[in-house]
Amino acid sequence: MTIAEEKQAQRAAGRAARKALDAPQRAAANAALCRRVLELDAYRAAHTLLLYAAFGGEADLAAVAAEAARQGKTVAYPVCGEGFTLTAAVPNADGWVVGQYGIRTPVPERSTLLQPERLDLVLVPCTAFDADCRRVGMGKGYYDRYLPLCTRAVKIGIALEVQRVPRAAVDDHDQRLDAFVTERGIYTWK
Repeated sequence: MTIAEEKQAQRAAGRAARKALDAPQRAAANAALCRRVLELDAYRAAHTLLLYAAFGGEADLAAVAAEAARQGKTVAYPVCGEGFTLTAAVPNADGWVVGQYGIRTPVPERSTLLQPERLDLVLVPCTAFDADCRRVGMGKGYYDRYLPLCTRAVKIGIALEVQRVPRAAVDDHDQRLDAFVTERGIYTWK
């Protein structure tokens, strides 16, 4: 099986596993995961965060976003652009739309755009991951292109434990993260 075929298989398995969780399991997992994120030194030290709006059964960081806003932290969300580019945007109250791929996303014209080097913490979704902090994303490479630009940020993957695989199928361009947080624990490789 090629790397591309392995990635496709891991994407499908990861999506199916997270969608198979029932509502109480999902709620408990999200609550535990968010508690772990809020306890991280990297979260406590961060002033500017890039999160994501959960989609398709992804781990939901709404509680992290709410607490960060309550603490006066700047909370940005990704905007997918042409050429598979990513932009960090802090949306105004009326700055949301269901965008490309059916994902809730900020409207750039109704948001404050941030340069990637301003970010202190980037929380990255995935379809599959391994204990060595490698991830399989959705397949377009948005985060793999964007993360190297986030020069001062701690980059942490976010997933549900059911998405963990023995070894993530990765290419040379796939970005390894500093850590991964699930509802059951924290994985680091450094």
